[in-house]
Amino acid sequence: MMSAEITIVERSFDFAVRVVRLCRFLETQDRVSRTLANQLLRAGTSIGANIEEAQAGQSKADFTAKMSIARKEARETLYWLKLLKAAEIMEADKLNDMTKEADELVRILTSIVKTSQLGKTQNS
Repeated sequence: MMSAEITIVERSFDFAVRVVRLCRFLETQDRVSRTLANQLLRAGTSIGANIEEAQAGQSKADFTAKMSIARKEARETLYWLKLLKAAEIMEADKLNDMTKEADELVRILTSIVKTSQLGKTQNS
């Protein structure tokens, strides 16, 4: 396992913990906040779950597919965080760190997927 993968495993887990805590708070708010919390919770915790699955991938293609799903979930999470800010459900300054981390996760996962696909192409 490459050190970048170890980092992404740890970062995605820590991020999921932050998502769970935020969603717990949103669950105490109005119906709209609770609905958005459910969407955010599914996407934000799925990132790390898919990365974990990728670590046990049965093949390079399986690894790439799981990392691609993790990237999609990270992008969706970023969307929900931006929506929470834009709709003024949460103050922007309270979500800036999480939004930045979600964006960084997208970038890291994009790099991992591209590298994995490049290796697959070269080995074919």
